[in-house]
Amino acid sequence: MQPRILILSASSGNGHIKAGEALAKAFSQAQPEAIVQHIDALTLVSPAMRNVYSRAYIKMVNQAPSVLGWLYNHLDEPYKDERRRLLLNRINSLPLTKKIVQFNPDIVVCTHFLPADIVSMLLASKRIHANHAVVITDLDAHAMWLGRNIDRYFVALPETEEYLATLGVPREHITVSGIPIDPAFAIVASQLGTAGSSTKVPTILVSAGGLGVGPVEELIEQLNKINTPIEVIALCGKNTDLATRLNVKYANAGNMQLHATGYINNVHEYMARADMIIGKPGGLTTAEALACGLAFIIVNPIPGQEERNATHLLENGVAIRCNNMNTIAYKLQKLLSDDARLATLKNNARTMARPQAARDVATQLLKQWSAVNRTDSPARPIEPAPTRRGYLRHLLPSANRAV
Repeated sequence: MQPRILILSASSGNGHIKAGEALAKAFSQAQPEAIVQHIDALTLVSPAMRNVYSRAYIKMVNQAPSVLGWLYNHLDEPYKDERRRLLLNRINSLPLTKKIVQFNPDIVVCTHFLPADIVSMLLASKRIHANHAVVITDLDAHAMWLGRNIDRYFVALPETEEYLATLGVPREHITVSGIPIDPAFAIVASQLGTAGSSTKVPTILVSAGGLGVGPVEELIEQLNKINTPIEVIALCGKNTDLATRLNVKYANAGNMQLHATGYINNVHEYMARADMIIGKPGGLTTAEALACGLAFIIVNPIPGQEERNATHLLENGVAIRCNNMNTIAYKLQKLLSDDARLATLKNNARTMARPQAARDVATQLLKQWSAVNRTDSPARPIEPAPTRRGYLRHLLPSANRAV
């Protein structure tokens, strides 16, 4: 009997999807015979909900980050308006519900809180019987991640474990694993030498995230003001027009040698070449940078989760922060002239890193599954997908196995 593993993420930003992809690889590597499926939950919800979680989110990031920050803080109260939230989620997610029931998983891992709610409902109504794990993809845990019928939380930091414990989550249901990133980063981490640049010219990675948003052009213009030779790699995500524009504009930039690229699948190779990363500290970007031992130059973090990620990086001596775009060249010039300080930031990054997070999550969940299942166990029956009436009847979980 091989486990059926369902990974549910959501394309609200790019980090949840990347974490899901990393976990899918890790499960397949840990147990090749397992049946592993990774689903973007937002492809199976109503258009209205898809718009709220994807398009509206990106629009707020670009045009109204202060509103996003207010909303983040406003909703960060455990179980606030839970019934209303669950009602909206579940009414709008019937196709996702049917898909989960049809797959009939043994293990479900959610890298976003929306599908975690749906899985909790299905467990409460006994339409599936699975080990339910939630992987938090930021350094902090927002209240939206709290749910019912969750067997295990995987978190990034011991402080996050402590926070969940104060809210009543049993410690035996929490694992400090780090944020899952592509297993390729673990190879990069194992090959890192002593801190300090391995090249004569310092290399700075500019990250625009998977969607290629943010003030990338302004950042590059500031880096071009540094009066010592530097190599700059700009990762523009899906914004290929931006990459082309930057390569043309800075083809002969003097001290700055620029290479801008669109969406790539070998981010680990680019990060392995760099000394530092400059940009917004999203959860996955942060975890990847730590694995590669990069000093983090924080610029314009999104209010809310990125502000909290920034705080943790600063507290752990991994980062410096540029609050004013016009001082970036000055602050980086100062850092580049201080080899000891740069080396300290990079060493601290490697200390904080957990490059094996995806493997550790997969290994632990497979071990737990193996402990309670025999190879000669009969196949579990697939229960019928709920009708709309039955779906609403089980709106709220009737059981709570972890919280």
